[in-house]
Amino acid sequence: MDLDRFTDDTPADDAPGGARVCVVAAQTETFERCRQGFYPSPESYDRTTEPFDYMAFYRTAPVSAVTHYAPVTARTDQTRGGPGPMDADDWAALIDPFSETDNVVVFELDDLVPLEAPVENDQHGLRGAWYCTIDDLRTADTLSALAATATT
Repeated sequence: MDLDRFTDDTPADDAPGGARVCVVAAQTETFERCRQGFYPSPESYDRTTEPFDYMAFYRTAPVSAVTHYAPVTARTDQTRGGPGPMDADDWAALIDPFSETDNVVVFELDDLVPLEAPVENDQHGLRGAWYCTIDDLRTADTLSALAATATT
């Protein structure tokens, strides 16, 4: 279980309820980069051109749930070896296992906000990107409930 929501410096869950969110899966290494302020995506993925102001993260481990969201502060195009938020270790850990691309869009993030109640996995997890609202995240207790309101 995440204890973020119990710390004194946890950001407030005060995003506008109707704000559009892109929900993505984040393995442990990817989620750690989200905590550091960025989430990379191969530029060929639809999410790189979709309009949204927030990203939410379905953590595959240790909880198998959507646990946090964050405001997107910038979208930065980066080419392997070029300037940008990602270094060679980030490329090796976050992109190479999933794609052969040399071009990504890095979503730069503000502080992660823990959901009051995680959206638990009751089906087969989350693949690709789902789009919903902040209110959808706040009210869904399971991925099935979130899937009923989300688009892909």
